[in-house]
Amino acid sequence: MFLQLAISAMNRAVAVVAITALSGVLVAGQTPTPADPQPAAARLDVLKRGIAADVDGMRVMTQQMTDMVFSFGELGFQEIETSKYLTGVLEQHGFTVERGVAGMPTAWTARWGSGKPVIALGSDIDDIPQASQKPGVAYHDPIVAGAPGHGEGHNSGLPLQITAALALKHVMEREKLSGTLVVWPGVAEELLAGKAYLVRAGVFKDVDACLFAHVSDGLGVRWGEATASSGLLSIEYTFTGETAHSAGAPWRGRSALDAVELMNVGWNFRREHLRLQHRSHYVITGGGDQPNVVPRNASVWYFLRETDFDRIVQLRGIADRMAQGAALMTNTEVTSRVIGSAWPQHFNRPIAEAMYTNIRAVGLPQWDADDQTLARAAQKELGQPQNGLATEIGPLTGAVTATDNYGGGSDDIGDVAWTVPTVTIRYPSNIPGIQAHHWSASIASATPIAHKGATAGAKVVAMTGLDLLLRADLVAQSWDYFRNVQSKSTRYQPLIAPGDVPDTTMNAKTMEQYRPALAKFYYDPSKYKTYLEQLGITYPTVKK
Repeated sequence: MFLQLAISAMNRAVAVVAITALSGVLVAGQTPTPADPQPAAARLDVLKRGIAADVDGMRVMTQQMTDMVFSFGELGFQEIETSKYLTGVLEQHGFTVERGVAGMPTAWTARWGSGKPVIALGSDIDDIPQASQKPGVAYHDPIVAGAPGHGEGHNSGLPLQITAALALKHVMEREKLSGTLVVWPGVAEELLAGKAYLVRAGVFKDVDACLFAHVSDGLGVRWGEATASSGLLSIEYTFTGETAHSAGAPWRGRSALDAVELMNVGWNFRREHLRLQHRSHYVITGGGDQPNVVPRNASVWYFLRETDFDRIVQLRGIADRMAQGAALMTNTEVTSRVIGSAWPQHFNRPIAEAMYTNIRAVGLPQWDADDQTLARAAQKELGQPQNGLATEIGPLTGAVTATDNYGGGSDDIGDVAWTVPTVTIRYPSNIPGIQAHHWSASIASATPIAHKGATAGAKVVAMTGLDLLLRADLVAQSWDYFRNVQSKSTRYQPLIAPGDVPDTTMNAKTMEQYRPALAKFYYDPSKYKTYLEQLGITYPTVKK
């Protein structure tokens, strides 16, 4: 499996020669001292150019990892093949792996180096139910009908981070730099059920900065609180009643399903009187066994979203009272369990500003005509403006006021960002206008669009890693912002309780159903250069 993952020694050698030559030119005739910032800045600039060249030299490896993870198609808590594969790559390159972190079998950390600063590089690895899709095909055409697929694009994030980590490792070895790299996966992010447990387990207790990566359709970063973003509590309510014959003697039963339906009706009436910033949604996870038996057990799973911790807690209180009311109306009993949580996001300004400088230096990938054809065809299929792929870097954006954040999606990176200085790079491996959590978000995820975007993102992460390794002032500034701006009036309090534990059985039945069919399509880089080649897909494939 790792046959074609060897890094190009020739490309690394070229980068080293370039760095050595440039360094000699820049420092000729002078003796730099630690007090003189100009030679240090010049050295950093040269190292950044070299590390970008090294990342370019690993682009085949990045492509293979991206395609491999795409082919596994694993849901949250069931990222078994994905974790086995990625940890194998890291161990092959000298990282020490700890598995089963925080009580989650597919969670792990991979460490290399020693001393400070400790830099954590993370990204999510799970995918979306019913999002199976052939890559490079601009209309719905699943690989396995009904199966999960990477309809969020998480398959390219850790390949990006591993590429950046290896490039940093090469520089640290050559330049004898102090520092520790920690690569880690976001497990079950689509369930919002992993990172709070990683924080509680102390995974980030010695970390100086976290550089996170999430797929997007552009290349950017922001600091502070975000617009259209919420925190979240994920909670399931289970009602228990009594069975009876639904026709013969229904009066002898107590319907747990009635309680679920009453709770949902009550919640939907209450929506009118909740803030516009709030978001809430539910699915009935259990509704009984068969129609002629009064349901003894029934469950409903809620996502409760708001823009700050206190309001999330208030929503939970409303939901708890509504569940109790539904139980009273049906003479049933109710219990609840927290499945996961996500703190509202707040990202670090000094690191974001340093990262944005690197984003401007790297720039967007050079899209070719095939890339733009696929993008425009997918946009047409979804009824979106046919503008193709992004060609300009947007501005660095900062914090918004509470009144300007009208709520939206959530990401449990918020829990990490309230534990250590954190930023998220949004890298351009997807198509503008696609539908998130949908098969269309899989169209580009194992194509040259994803590969080029991941390489660009890896360059930015590697260059920002160098900033953190060589600029003690940046690390100090990031912690000053974290302590005296971000946390000045807000302190992190877990939304999970001490007794809450990750439910790692979630999605197991779905993966048991689909894994054998998906396994027939796992990528084999020893036989095929790309996953598109293995599937026999002409790139791009569009409607005539």
